[in-house]
Formats: sequence, C-alpha cells, structure tokens
Amino acid sequence: MALSWRTRRRLALLLLLVGMPAYVVVAVTVMSLLDRPHWAVELGIYVALGVLWALPFRFVFKGVGREDPDA
Repeated sequence: MALSWRTRRRLALLLLLVGMPAYVVVAVTVMSLLDRPHWAVELGIYVALGVLWALPFRFVFKGVGREDPDA
C-alpha cells in the first residue's frame, strides 16, 4: 500500500521532531558506554550514524518538499 503525499509529509515531520532526537540520545548513550576512541574514529562513527538513521526512511522523505502531486 502506497502512502499518500499528506501521510508521508506528516510521517516525515514526526520522524524529524520525535524520531531523530530519540536516535541522537540513543547514539550518544551507546557512545558514552564505550571507551573513548581516537577523535577521528569517533567522528567517523558519528557521521556514519548520522547517515545510517535516514536510510530506512528514504521513501518517506522522497518528494515531501515539493507541491502536492494530487492537487
């Protein structure tokens, strides 16, 4: 079942306002449990985690910034 443009837009907003801050808290908590690696390794991990969270939700964010195609 394909999501409508309005549903995708609302879901994208929910993910950005609720899901992303929760993901950041989880990522920082997990990183704090590990011994502190070299700053370059730590930066690489944070960059990878920053990209990784959005990959499963590509279909939600695709085309959300454009005008409603059904209108």
